[in-house]
Amino acid sequence: MSILVNRNSKVIVQGMSGREGSFQTERCIAFGTNVVGGVTPGRGGTTHLDRPMFDSVAEAVRKTGANVSLIFVPAAFATDAILEAADGGVELIVCITDGIPTLDMVTVAEFLRKKNVKMIGPNCPGLTSVADKCKVGIIPGNIHKPGRIGVVSRSGTLTYEAVSQLTALGIGQSTCVGVGGDPIIGMRHGDILELFEKDPETDAVVLIGEIGGTAEQEAAEFIKTKMKKPVTGFIAGATAPPGRRMGHAGAIITGAAATAAAKKQALKDAGCYISDSPGQIGATVQHMLAEKKIKV
Repeated sequence: MSILVNRNSKVIVQGMSGREGSFQTERCIAFGTNVVGGVTPGRGGTTHLDRPMFDSVAEAVRKTGANVSLIFVPAAFATDAILEAADGGVELIVCITDGIPTLDMVTVAEFLRKKNVKMIGPNCPGLTSVADKCKVGIIPGNIHKPGRIGVVSRSGTLTYEAVSQLTALGIGQSTCVGVGGDPIIGMRHGDILELFEKDPETDAVVLIGEIGGTAEQEAAEFIKTKMKKPVTGFIAGATAPPGRRMGHAGAIITGAAATAAAKKQALKDAGCYISDSPGQIGATVQHMLAEKKIKV
């Protein structure tokens, strides 16, 4: 079992005919993802990567039964692409696009809430259901090993690093989710943790956060009060100066709660096993599993 996507998910790709969309869609298909079509206005009635192209998401959903949309649309058009996907009938949107204005995301968040549509991103690597062979995004497929550890992260590259370390130690993953590093995103750490807690085929979780915002504190509260499965946490940005953006648009210290130290302490107080550096994530998980007597 996996969370959010699986081998039965029917995925369309908005912007599939573009350079990046083509490149990444090929890799999703190679991993095993059921990509049923692409959406590019003006390309309807043609094919690309042996998949049908449609002029709109609504048409694609109507003709293919698609329930997931993967978005590779430039920032200037991504807001409209997200709104179209939500209005077109999909259940989950995965938006890879970086640089979407925060004010636009305020509108998007409210629209998604009204439509009851889930979203991963924007500015994220997407997600991979490892055992169920469904990759919706840009996480490299070859670093995964099927198993029972969930991964949720704000950082794309640290997602890859954590997964690579786990695989090298023989520790497989169930689902890996990169939620994105913008100030306003769709699903947050706590939302993903709730799904992992309910997933009978996930035994433990790796949580990777970073400076900025309070999402990690919210996740810590969920872990402390509602989660029985053990969690390993790592917070990036311990040496970041206040007031300076570090990489992601949301990675900026704007108050005491936004610091790496505050987030790390919140996770410690919630009973998480803490990695002090990114290079220790795999080893910390290994120690946690041994102490909790969880076999993988």
